[in-house]
Amino acid sequence: MKGEGAASKVLLGLIGAGIQRSLAPALQEEEGRHHGLRVHYQLIDLDEAGVGVEALPELLRAARVMGFAGLNITYPCKQAVIPLLDDLSEEARAIGAVNTVVRSGNRLVGHNTDGPGWSWGFRRALPKADLARVVLLGAGGAGAACADSVLRMGARELAIFDIDPAQAEALAARLNEHLPGKRVSFSGSPEAAMAGATGLIHATPTGMAKMPGLPLPPELLRPSLWVCDIVYFPLETALLAAARKAGCAVVDGGHMNVGQAIGAFKLFTGRIADAARMDAHFRRLVS
Repeated sequence: MKGEGAASKVLLGLIGAGIQRSLAPALQEEEGRHHGLRVHYQLIDLDEAGVGVEALPELLRAARVMGFAGLNITYPCKQAVIPLLDDLSEEARAIGAVNTVVRSGNRLVGHNTDGPGWSWGFRRALPKADLARVVLLGAGGAGAACADSVLRMGARELAIFDIDPAQAEALAARLNEHLPGKRVSFSGSPEAAMAGATGLIHATPTGMAKMPGLPLPPELLRPSLWVCDIVYFPLETALLAAARKAGCAVVDGGHMNVGQAIGAFKLFTGRIADAARMDAHFRRLVS
């Protein structure tokens, strides 16, 4: 990646649905510029193309042919992409989801920077958070990454709720298999999950600009609770606004977004991103 000319060009992309407002291109391209790299980051929007996850095999074949150095993967493809890859990192295998694909020769290797990205941002925002009983809303790919990370950080209990009970049960079983202590359970309702909770991680699309609303009744929020949202557009979601009103400590979705982008940049380029610079750039973009 050193020097001028062809060697300094990096072709990247994001595959997902409804991603036109993604800040990934701006973050990766600008950080690349600071490292003397000409990064071009292409949005590959399933909604814009009128296709679904069934298009993934064709898109990955095209990425190989076109010489993409790597791809970010987002909703609804983080789990569907796994069988199409040549290998997985240990973290991606444990989480059961991929958000970053790196081309290594002719092989496509799946990684997950969501988990480390979430913990990076969470530690910065709430370094003394009580992890006695954490609730996770949403058992999809992003939720699985957050769950894995908060357990590795020392959460004593994790209760998972998802509108698809089978998905919540499957995630709980996988986490209990991979991590010590059998600390994970799944709940049949937000009310049951929130009983005795010290913290809440929200990992569903509810609250996004295209899916406004609250993911749980606001009366379940109380001052002793911390609330972490992974939605970052808008940065101040309805959940965070309700949590602030209830007196909760809050963490916005920008922290995880920047954290996972820092990890992806290293995987894509082999370079270490300047975390403070990338975070400042993100905050400027969303302000």
